[in-house]
Amino acid sequence: MLSISPVVVAALAAGRPVVALESTLIAHGLPYPANLETALASEAAVRDAGATPATVAVWHGTPTVGLTETQLRELATATGVSKASRRDLGAAVALKQLAATTVSATMALAQRAGVRVFATGGLGGAHRPPAPASDISADLTELGRTPMLVVCAGAKSILDLPRTLEILETLGVPVLGFGTDTFPQFYTRGGTLPVSARVETPEQAAAVFAAHVALGGAGVVLANPLPDADAIPQAEFDSWLAEAELDAACAHVGGAKLTPFLLARIAELSDGRTRVANTKLIVANARLAARVAVALK
Repeated sequence: MLSISPVVVAALAAGRPVVALESTLIAHGLPYPANLETALASEAAVRDAGATPATVAVWHGTPTVGLTETQLRELATATGVSKASRRDLGAAVALKQLAATTVSATMALAQRAGVRVFATGGLGGAHRPPAPASDISADLTELGRTPMLVVCAGAKSILDLPRTLEILETLGVPVLGFGTDTFPQFYTRGGTLPVSARVETPEQAAAVFAAHVALGGAGVVLANPLPDADAIPQAEFDSWLAEAELDAACAHVGGAKLTPFLLARIAELSDGRTRVANTKLIVANARLAARVAVALK
């Protein structure tokens, strides 16, 4: 049932490092052509750092680890692409859907293929009020059960970040800061929320992940902050978020539609600055993930 591209199969068989990449950013996160450009740049960054990229999706009913460039281009321009979380994989397969995979679904499929390192933009997490307390991303529970090192720019800035970190702690998921003592906040560098440990090199991150898994642990988060030059000032972002949340409430947007609505509205309010930051952090995380994957080998 799982299709792995020949390039990824060869890399895994030879013991070469592989990095999984998610496809939601292509179908739902960024507009064309920025979505395709970012996907191709992420794969190039992985290759340049010495690893093999493996973008994950459900391709017309077949879970696929390692999309071809032709498939990436089709996904970037296709309409009606489903968004598959871990919960949705069975339906996407049985109903022969073309589905982009979220963090949780990408982790699940990549782990089945034998990939141990995954790069994304930002994690999902617990939503801020007035969203119900039960509105928690499946990304967190997947980290608690799947042995995968996930490189990200923290969690999305629109979330309840203190509560998100508390949930990760409860699930036994280490949150490593790459060159930082505080948790990055996606578009912004972060404030005062502490990470569980700081690492300075890809080798240190790889060693922590290996030790965590050897002791019976599952997922590990490696939080990679944006450089100051690319990050959005916190006060500016907070003002855009407040306006976007008000618009969402007026439009009665909630559930799975809330995150894409807020991110799209904030991109409008920022005149595209958050979208630029998003593309930069995605590529930077792919590059770092490849360096960690090389260190693991």
